[in-house]
Amino acid sequence: YRAVAPNFRGFGNTDAPPSITSYTCLHVVGDMVALIGSLSVDQAFLVAHDWGAMEPGKMESEIAKYGAAAVIKKILTDRKPGPPILPKQNPFGNLRDIDDIKLPAWFSDEDLKYYASKYNHNGFTGGLNYYRALDLNWELTAAWTGVQIKIPVKFIVRGLDMMYTTPGMKEYVHGGGFKNDVPLLKECVVIQGAGHFINQERAEEVNAHIHEFIKEFSTF
Repeated sequence: YRAVAPNFRGFGNTDAPPSITSYTCLHVVGDMVALIGSLSVDQAFLVAHDWGAMEPGKMESEIAKYGAAAVIKKILTDRKPGPPILPKQNPFGNLRDIDDIKLPAWFSDEDLKYYASKYNHNGFTGGLNYYRALDLNWELTAAWTGVQIKIPVKFIVRGLDMMYTTPGMKEYVHGGGFKNDVPLLKECVVIQGAGHFINQERAEEVNAHIHEFIKEFSTF
């Protein structure tokens, strides 16, 4: 298989337009369609992940106080369940406490320095703008309200994920709501003991699940 790991606009070394309106779901789809087209392939499997926050300017200033490395370290090692709510004062906690956090085996100090260098290059605004465009996304996709997603999907979620443990989410995932919206949903996999960044924390396990899913449709 050929694996391609693109940086979305606003991340890494890609362009980072400043306008929130440049980060809608239509831009995401358009970028992915163009990328797949440039690769001249007939079939592609999309693996996706997310994170974000929504206060323009304010969150950037808070991040600047801590520094990119400290913020990334705090986010990647957080295991607090429930909705991701940050307090107005010291949203990421105390810097001394962050310094004392021991990096897990799946995320090295070298990884942290690399991530920090990329965010220091373009800043966090581009990535955050995807979430600031959420209301605009509702407006842009109003014509598709209630339309089911009719492509095969495998859903992998983390048992300690802040979103999965948000009230009502487990009921939606396992109670029929998810299956109703995505009728070709093949499987819901819950990996216990893992946090939000499962693609790094449990890389081999996640890769095995992805490979298993791809093999169902591969013709080569």
